[in-house]
Amino acid sequence: QVQLVESGGGLVQPGGSLRLSCAVSEFTLIYYAIAWFRQAPGKERERVSCIGSSDGSTFYGDSVKDRFTITRDNATNTVYLQMNSLKPEDTAVYYCAAVLHVCYDQAEYFDSWGQGTQVTVSS
Repeated sequence: QVQLVESGGGLVQPGGSLRLSCAVSEFTLIYYAIAWFRQAPGKERERVSCIGSSDGSTFYGDSVKDRFTITRDNATNTVYLQMNSLKPEDTAVYYCAAVLHVCYDQAEYFDSWGQGTQVTVSS
């Protein structure tokens, strides 16, 4: 069983930056791909980014490419999402999720989820 806990959300002004953290249970991170999803009210859950377990391959949604960066630190079992140049449309609840080995596009392939953290981008 893998457990994930998100943190780092909050209120930020447009153009600002925020870093989200996903803490993963000990001795599990190296086997898992970790993704960040977000969901705004009335909208479908969207994959923002993902990082693979073996080669560290990264993937980004078109809406966040060149603004967001995903990284992992296996020594501390933590995955980060650095968000820069934030826009109001980035406002959502952000979730981290885990699946064995490789990244998938669709949320249903991920079997472990964190509780979510709210990100609000507003002046």
